[in-house]
Amino acid sequence: MYKHILFATDLTEDTEYLIEKVLTIRNFTGAALSLIHVVEPLPGYSYAYLGIEDIEGQLITEARQSIEKLAIRMNVSKEDQFVEVGPTKTKILKIADDVHADLIMCGSHGRHGLSLLLGSTANAILHGAKCDVLTVRLPEEK
Repeated sequence: MYKHILFATDLTEDTEYLIEKVLTIRNFTGAALSLIHVVEPLPGYSYAYLGIEDIEGQLITEARQSIEKLAIRMNVSKEDQFVEVGPTKTKILKIADDVHADLIMCGSHGRHGLSLLLGSTANAILHGAKCDVLTVRLPEEK
């Protein structure tokens, strides 16, 4: 039985679809739950064109506010909420190790062809994780 679930979310509208599934697994297992969202750093060359520090800071602030709201809905304590900046796969896998997660849950769009070949966050997590990974197939956009 799982003891600690890490829910990796991109905080998009897809999060709504995933919440019920994450909570169902959590309720079934009685596992602890942590949340993570990763803000990808903006490319270095962007700094020359925009006030990127302000944009990146704003993205981080908004992500923290969104994670806090999500945590309230999902009954997740402050110390189990993570907003990281960096490469998504690396940060998710590091936090999974840090919290001793034995299951990482995330959403995945069914990619085909070239997109699949290039990989996705879910695919990267799956192949780099030391624990089980449950990718939930997200509904197709219409």
